Amino acid sequence: MNHAQSRLRAAALATMFLLGTGTAFAAATPPPHPVAPFPHTKLHTEFVVEVNKQGQVVRVKSGKSCSNLMFNAQTYGNVLQMWIRHPDGTAEVGMYRVTYDYDPDGHKVMRSVALISSGGNWGNEEGAANEMMDIAAREAKKGAPAATPTPKLPALNQIINVPPAAPSSPHPR
Repeated sequence: MNHAQSRLRAAALATMFLLGTGTAFAAATPPPHPVAPFPHTKLHTEFVVEVNKQGQVVRVKSGKSCSNLMFNAQTYGNVLQMWIRHPDGTAEVGMYRVTYDYDPDGHKVMRSVALISSGGNWGNEEGAANEMMDIAAREAKKGAPAATPTPKLPALNQIINVPPAAPSSPHPR
């Protein structure tokens, strides 16, 4: 049960109790959401990235994909949001190789990072994740429509089939 479903269930139980039923009835368990099956083969992707002086990935210079399009998309999105730093928190401008290996036996993904070369003229450039956030903020400011419109949802009481309640009196202070 996800967070939204558990909040909905709690609200339904509380509403039934407050309406004077005196008894809270458990809601029927919703059917499970379909889950994509785990891949049955080993997967490997590899990216060469440029990292700025703060340790943020500036851009992906090149990459090697695998046959699984979802794994490719997930690892590409992950690498664009990475910070590559030393254990003491300092960063080294440079070009790095980042690899992702999926093990179908344990359903684990191993990420490895290795420095290819130090230095580069991108040390003062903004990180890719920050740049994406800036673009999203500018688009929102322009009033651009969201990528996917938010559906108009019915009222909670309508969803859980609770009759409208009588107006309540204000709480005494």
